[in-house]
Amino acid sequence: MAAEKLRDLSQPIDVPLLDATVSAFYGTGSKEERNAADQILRDLQNNPDMWLQVMHILQNTQNMNTKFFALQVLEGVIKYRWNALPVEQRDGMKNFISDVIVQLSSNDASFRAERLYVNKLNIILVQILKHEWPVRWRSFIPDLVSAAKTSETICENCMAILKLLSEEVFDFSRGEMTQQKIKELKQSLNSECQLIHELCFYVLSASQRTELIRATLSTLHAFLSWIPLGYIFESPLVASLEYGGYYDVQYVKMYNIFMVQLQSILPPTTNIPEAYAQGSSEEQAFIQNLALFFTSFYGASFIFSVYCSSGYFIHIRILESTQENIAALLLGLEYLINISYVDDTEVFKVCLDYWNSLVSWLFEPHRSLDNPAASATMMGLQVPAMLPGMVDGHNSQLLQRRQLYAGPMSKLRMLMICRMAKPEEVLIVEDENGNIVRETLKDNDVLVQYKIMRETLIYLSHLDHDDTEKQMLRKLSKQLSGEDWTWNNLNTLCWAIGSISGSMMEEQPVCSKSTYVVGQYPRFLRAHWKFLKTVVNKLFEFMHETHPGVQDMACDTFLKIVQKCKRKFVITQVGENEPFVSELLTGLPNTIMDLEPHQIHSFYESVGHMIQAESDAQKRDEYLQRLMELPNQKWMEIIGQAHQNVEFLKDQDVIRTVLNILQEVNKEASWQATSTSVACSLGTYFLPQISMIFLDMLNVYRMYSELISKSITEGGPFASRTSYVKLLRSVKRETLKLIETFLDKAEDQPQIGKQFVPPMMDPVLGDYARNVPDARESESGDFFAILDMISMCHSSLCLSSRYKSAMIEDVPRIFEAVFQCTLEMITKNFEDYPEHRLKFFSLLRAIATHCFPALICLSSQVQLKLVMDSIIWAFRHTERNIAETGLNLLLEMLKKFQGSEFCNQFYRTYFLTIEQEIFAVLTDTFHKPGFKLHVLVLQHLFCLLETGVLTEPLWDVATSPYPYSSNSVFVREFTIKLLSTSFPNMTTAEVTQFVNGLFESTNDLSTFKDHIRDFLIQSKEFSAQDNKDLYAEEAAAQRERERQRMLSIPGLIAPSELQDEMVDS
Repeated sequence: MAAEKLRDLSQPIDVPLLDATVSAFYGTGSKEERNAADQILRDLQNNPDMWLQVMHILQNTQNMNTKFFALQVLEGVIKYRWNALPVEQRDGMKNFISDVIVQLSSNDASFRAERLYVNKLNIILVQILKHEWPVRWRSFIPDLVSAAKTSETICENCMAILKLLSEEVFDFSRGEMTQQKIKELKQSLNSECQLIHELCFYVLSASQRTELIRATLSTLHAFLSWIPLGYIFESPLVASLEYGGYYDVQYVKMYNIFMVQLQSILPPTTNIPEAYAQGSSEEQAFIQNLALFFTSFYGASFIFSVYCSSGYFIHIRILESTQENIAALLLGLEYLINISYVDDTEVFKVCLDYWNSLVSWLFEPHRSLDNPAASATMMGLQVPAMLPGMVDGHNSQLLQRRQLYAGPMSKLRMLMICRMAKPEEVLIVEDENGNIVRETLKDNDVLVQYKIMRETLIYLSHLDHDDTEKQMLRKLSKQLSGEDWTWNNLNTLCWAIGSISGSMMEEQPVCSKSTYVVGQYPRFLRAHWKFLKTVVNKLFEFMHETHPGVQDMACDTFLKIVQKCKRKFVITQVGENEPFVSELLTGLPNTIMDLEPHQIHSFYESVGHMIQAESDAQKRDEYLQRLMELPNQKWMEIIGQAHQNVEFLKDQDVIRTVLNILQEVNKEASWQATSTSVACSLGTYFLPQISMIFLDMLNVYRMYSELISKSITEGGPFASRTSYVKLLRSVKRETLKLIETFLDKAEDQPQIGKQFVPPMMDPVLGDYARNVPDARESESGDFFAILDMISMCHSSLCLSSRYKSAMIEDVPRIFEAVFQCTLEMITKNFEDYPEHRLKFFSLLRAIATHCFPALICLSSQVQLKLVMDSIIWAFRHTERNIAETGLNLLLEMLKKFQGSEFCNQFYRTYFLTIEQEIFAVLTDTFHKPGFKLHVLVLQHLFCLLETGVLTEPLWDVATSPYPYSSNSVFVREFTIKLLSTSFPNMTTAEVTQFVNGLFESTNDLSTFKDHIRDFLIQSKEFSAQDNKDLYAEEAAAQRERERQRMLSIPGLIAPSELQDEMVDS
C-alpha cells in the first residue's frame, strides 16, 4: 500500500498521500480501508518525531481533517514533552502558531470561513502559554493588546484567546497544572489586568461591530470571577454598559402593553387549567409560551449580578417602582399561579423552578436581619404600629417587599399543598430467597420534583408560619367535612404537611390524623402523652386492617414513633396504672395476630426499643421475658420434636419457621426479624435470651451445614440454586448474623466472648475448611454467611482488649481453617468469589488491629511473606472496596510493626517493596479512588526515615558497592532512580525536586498531599477528567458546608435525618 511510506519520517511527509489516508479514514470506503488508514494514523500519532512534520503539513494541506490531525499530534507533544524540547524548537513552534492565527484573523472572510480551525489554533496557543508564560514569554499580553488594536477581526480573536486563558487559569486549572504554576499564572494575569481592562473599555466605547462587542462582553464575563473590583466600579466600564433609565421605561412600557393585550385574549377570570385541558394544540402552546415569558421576564438578571445582588429579578424590581406597575406585576403573578395548576408536567416544572428561585430570593434577606423585633415582625409580613422606629431603612424596605408579595405567596402556598409530589417511596417486596424486604425507589423525576417543592414550601413557611398553618388547616377541614375529599387531595395534603417538618416553631406544628404526618412530628408527640397514646392505639387498629399497605404503614410508623419517644412508654403516666409497655405486652398476641411475619419482626423491634429505655434491670428482664414468650415457645416446640426425631428439622415448613424466628435483614434496606430485632435494640440486656437458645442454634447450624454439603456433593454446583439449599443457607446466615448483632451491641462483659466464641469454632471453621469452594459460596451473590461471620464476628470480638487473650488463642485455628483454602479461591483471578475477597481481608485487618501478637506468633506456622503478598495483591485489586480494605490493612500492619520488637527486621524486608508497589498503584488511573490511603502509606514510610525509628540499614550491606550515611539518603536515591525509570518524560531534575519535596513535607499531610497531586499532574499520568478522586476530601468538605447551610434553615433537613438531635432520651 502506497500509504505505508508515510511511516518514513526521515524526509518531509507526503502531504497529498496523508490527505488521502485521512480521507480514507473519514470516508465511506470499505471496512478494510478504514482499518488500514486508522492503523497508519495511529502509528504516526505515536511516533515521537511526527510533531516535527506538523509545520510542513499545515503549510501544504487544504484538508481540514488533516489539519486537525496535525494539531492533535502537536497538542500531545505540548502536553507531555514541551519542556524537554530544545529552546529553538519551542520558539519556532510558538512563533509559527502565532503567525498562522494572525494571518487567518486579519481577513474577515477567512476568519469566518475557517473559524473552527482558528479556535483549535487558539487552544493550542493557550496550551503553549501554560508552559511559556510568564517566565519565557513575558511580552505576550502587551503583544496581544497591540495586535488587537490593528484590526477588528484580530481584536475579536484576541478576546477569544484572553477568555480561554482566563478559563484555563481560574476555572479549569485544578488537575491540569501544579499549585505553583497556577499561582504564577494568576499573579501574572492580575499584573496585566490594566492592559486588558483598557482594551475592553476601548472596544466597548469605540466599536460598533456586533461580533466584537459580543466577544468582548463574553471575555469580560469570564474575567468577573477574579478581576479586581476597582476595574469595574471605579472606572467608566460600567457606564459604557449602562443604558440609563430609558430601557427601564421601555421594559415597563412593553410589559404594560403586553398585559393589556393578554387580558383581552385571556381574561383574568379564565379557568386556565380547564381551558388548557379542553384547548387545541395551538391554544396549549400559547399557555406554554405564556409560562416561559413570565418566568423569563420576571427572573431576568444582568451580567454584573455576580457582584450586585440587585442584579437578580431586575425586571421585577423595575415594576415595583410605582403603584400602577405593581398592579400589573401582581396581575402577572396571578396569571402564573393559575398556569401552575395546569395538568402538564413540563409546564409545571417551568413554573416551579421560577417559584423556587423567587421564594429563595425573598427569604435570604430574612436570615440577615439582626433586629429581633424586625425578624419576628417579618415572619408575619406586617409591621406593628408600635415598632416603626425599631426597623432601619433597609429592613423596612424588605418588610415592604414581603407585604407586597403576601397575597401571591399565600396563593403559592396553596398551590404547593395541592400539587405536592410524592416523597421517597418504599415498596415491600419478596426477594429471591423468600425474605420480605423494603425496596426504596430513588432518583426519579417525581422525587426530584418533591425535593424542589419541599424546599419551596419550607421557604414559604418561614416567610409566614401563620398563613402556612391556616392554609393547611383549611385544606384539612375540607377533607374532614367531605367538601373537597379525594384520595389524591388527602395524599398531597399529608405529603405537604410532612414535608415542612422542622420548619415550624415547636409550638406551631400542624398535625393531622395521618400516620405519615404524626411520624414526622416527634416533639409534638413527646409533649402530649394522651395524643401519643391515642395515635399508637390507632396504629394497633390499623394492624388489623386488611386493605393493602395499611399494616405495613402502621408497623413502619409505630417503629418510627417508638424510636423517637421510647421513654414515654416505660414511665407510668398520670392517670395510668402501669407503663404502656406492660399494657402492650399483655395484649401482644391479639395485637399481632393479623400481621405477616415481616411485620411482626418490625413490631418486635419497636417493643425492643421500649424495653431498652427501661433503667430498672429487673423490670427490663421481666419485659424481655414476656416479649419473647411466643417465639421461645415455638422454638422449644421445634427443638423438642427434633430431639425425638432429627428428620423433623429437614421439612421445608419447619426450616421456614426456624428462619422466621432467627431472621435479621440488614437495617438499611429491610425489616428486622424477631429475635435479632430485639438483640439489635437491647444489646447486652439480651444475654439471658441468647444464652437460652445459643447451643441449640449451633446444633441446627451444624446440621444444616451438613445438609448443604451433601446436596452440593450429590447434585453439583447447580444444587446451590435450589430453593431447599437457599433456605438452609438463609438459616445459617441469619443464625450467624443474630450472634454477630448481639456481640456488636453488647457492653463491656468479657465473659461474653469466652462464652460464645469457643462453641462456634468447630461448627463454623470446621464446616468452612471441609467444604468444597462451591459449597462455601452462594451462587445468588447474596451474603456468604460463614465467611461473613468469620470476619464480622471476630472483628467485633477483637474490638478491645476485653477479648484479646481469648482471641490470641483462637487465631491459629482461624488461619488453619481459612487462610490457605481461601487464598486458593480468590487468587486465580479478580472476578470469582467477590464476597470472600472482601471478608477475607476484613478478617486479616481485624486480627492485625486487635490481635497483633497472635499474628507475630503465626510467623512460625504461616509465612509472613504470604500474608504480605496477600495484602499487596489486595490493594492492587481494581475493585474499590477490596483495594481500600487492603490499604487500610497495610496501614495497620505498618503501625503495629513500627512499635514491635521486629520493626527493623520487617522494614528491612518489605520497605522498598511496599514503596514501589504503592507508587505503582498511585500512578495507575484504575486506583485513583485510593489516593488518600496511598498518601498516608507513603507519609508513614518517609516519616519512619526522618524520625530515626529504623536503626538498621535498609540496603543490603553485603552487596552494596558503598555504604550510605543514613536510610534517608539511601531511600532518596532509590526513589529518584525508581521514578526516573518509570517516567522517562520527566527530567532527572524534576524527579529529584519531587523526591526532595516529599522528605521536606513529611510532617505536614496537607502539603505532602498537594506535592503528590502536583507530581501526578506533572507526570501526566492523570488527565483533568480523571482527577476528581484526588480531591475527594475537599469535595466531602464542600458537601458538609452545604449540609451546614441547610441545617441553618430549619426544615430543609428533615427531623428524621437528625437522629442525634431527635431521638428520645
